[in-house]
Amino acid sequence: MVVAITAQTIQSPSKKLTLNFAVTSDSVAQYRLSFEKKSVINPSTLGITLKDQPSFLNGFTVALVESSLVDDSWNPVWGEVKTIRNNYRELKVTLHQPAQNNRAMVIVFRLFDEGLGFRYEFPKQDNLNYFTVSDERTEFALTGDHKAFWIPGDFDTNEYRYFHTALSEVNALQGMSSTDIATRSVIAPNAIQTPVIMKSADGLYIDIFEAALSNYPAMCLDINKSNFVLTSMLAPDAVGNKAYLQAPTKTPWRTIFVSDKAVDILASKMTLNLNEPSKIEDVGWIKPVKYVGIWWEMHVGIASWNYADTNNVKIGETNWNALRPNGHHGATTERTKVYIDFAAKHGFDGVLVEGWNVGWEDWFGNWKENVFDFVTPYPDFEVAALQKYAAEKGVKLIMHHETSASATNYERRMDDAYRFMNQFGYDAVKTGYVGKIIPRGELHDGQWMVNHYVRAAEKSAKYKIMINMHEAVRPTGLQRTYPNWLANEAARGNEFNAWSSGNPPDHETILPFTRFMGGPMDYTPGIFQIKMSFYNPNKKEQVHTTLAKQLALYVTIYSPLQMAADLPENYEAKPDAFQFIKDVAVDWDDSKILEAEPGDYLTVARKAKNMDEWYLGAITDENPRTATASLNFLTPKQKYTATIYGDASDAHWEKNPMAYKIEQFLVSEKTVLKLKLAAGGGSAVSIKPATVEETKKLKSYKQ
Repeated sequence: MVVAITAQTIQSPSKKLTLNFAVTSDSVAQYRLSFEKKSVINPSTLGITLKDQPSFLNGFTVALVESSLVDDSWNPVWGEVKTIRNNYRELKVTLHQPAQNNRAMVIVFRLFDEGLGFRYEFPKQDNLNYFTVSDERTEFALTGDHKAFWIPGDFDTNEYRYFHTALSEVNALQGMSSTDIATRSVIAPNAIQTPVIMKSADGLYIDIFEAALSNYPAMCLDINKSNFVLTSMLAPDAVGNKAYLQAPTKTPWRTIFVSDKAVDILASKMTLNLNEPSKIEDVGWIKPVKYVGIWWEMHVGIASWNYADTNNVKIGETNWNALRPNGHHGATTERTKVYIDFAAKHGFDGVLVEGWNVGWEDWFGNWKENVFDFVTPYPDFEVAALQKYAAEKGVKLIMHHETSASATNYERRMDDAYRFMNQFGYDAVKTGYVGKIIPRGELHDGQWMVNHYVRAAEKSAKYKIMINMHEAVRPTGLQRTYPNWLANEAARGNEFNAWSSGNPPDHETILPFTRFMGGPMDYTPGIFQIKMSFYNPNKKEQVHTTLAKQLALYVTIYSPLQMAADLPENYEAKPDAFQFIKDVAVDWDDSKILEAEPGDYLTVARKAKNMDEWYLGAITDENPRTATASLNFLTPKQKYTATIYGDASDAHWEKNPMAYKIEQFLVSEKTVLKLKLAAGGGSAVSIKPATVEETKKLKSYKQ
């Protein structure tokens, strides 16, 4: 029997959570976590193995124990709330290994009311300087065979559909049938990605993830189905090592969110609180963005990224003006002007243009080093003329840098690319990493690439450029440290609906509990033309939501970077529904998670920054239901006009997805909305102070 010989216990500020740490009789570091009187994590070992050096797995004695209570607050540059409270109790344990010249490792625990964060730290010391991590042995010993929403463990992509099974039923190899994902490589049959949301038989929601991922590989989890112990799995580099470190250093935080209420998981700001404050002193140039762009028409197949059909072209060796255009290039000067005019007319901040630069003819799947130079436009895209035209309209153009996963090529060209952006008035860039990574053998989630993403955020900030990374590692709260890092993709986005089996109706009810736990996603909502047969009668694909749900996503999916993703022509055909996208904010003073259940439904209300306006979104899975939304957050005794963009009575995500209705009512803080959601449907509500005329004309809302 293993007995704890040195134990410490702390409780979260409200005493909801209890953490026990111990060094056992066989000198192993171990922790356990409880929520009120329920066990969340049974005794679980901690440690790291090193290459060609003794590991930090056992032989520990406790040299020092420090405990402190922190309760402060801070204001994010942008976010879901104006002010974030940072309240936790910290336990810092310094461990020595007497048999290894008293070598030291520190484990730091921070216990919040909503969960636990812990990490390994390696102080500067005579007996440890450079070292190579061969593995991490962090365990999460669960109390049973929990139900889980998971995607296969894969260090190159996050773009899977979610599976919902018991942990004992996980078969990650199912992910290899996802042929709509170009770069996929499932790690092992029992491997799943983080974050993973689980629900125990006794009603606890448990979410395991990480925070502040920097200079270290991303973490997946291996499931031991005999005892339901999850063990960390780190992305290796090209020669199989996990991380190259030098003391003093520290790992990312391992996080466990836990509550008996699903809404508490979504309301938590623990991930952000575990990240460092902004390293950018002047943040006045960083602004949330609502944008349109030349993008969706390529996905639906009516335009192309490439200008010509010639293969094997090379940067600097091709006379682009001599090439024969393919006739359906999307990023032309004239088409860009259409988007600029549309953005100016409807109050959008920016226009994204993909496929503007040379190289698209010869890159996909070729694992080629020098494909894009990020400064040479196609002959039909006039950079200077469009800069002038956009400036005259008060619109910003958004740059696109598809790196073709050649991170080395991008790093060589970053300064030139960002100077080019400064020269022509671009202050935001969308980057992409489609394909297998160069340096060859590296992975999207490995230490080398994790450091590359951080370098891109740091470098772009020096040029006062905001950045949005696609096909990158999932975010872990680093947007607090680099607030110019507005968003990531790092999940299965809306574009999959245009050309694949798509995203099932429950997809957007799962993402907030998984991918969004780390930060905003550029999900690209707002598709009005649901059926792809509109563009090609032979296409069977469609968006797996109703139109009203596409509106609701602007509230339920938090991002300071929100795209009206459909074509201008499709919005102009439905100006009444488009009004919600025009009105909805992208920066918030407050957010309320009103009701939630992963995989089933979600209702969220948010207060616009510096305004007495609220926006509410309610979504459901494939089942119709009624969302209940108390408006008790409104200013007392103030009359508001609620404009409800809802599913029509006969709406259905598959059978009749574009049927919607718009109603207006007077509401107050005493109102409780009952919103009927169709199968795969949703409801979006704008709530603004009522004018005198509206108080006379509109009826009060009644259930």
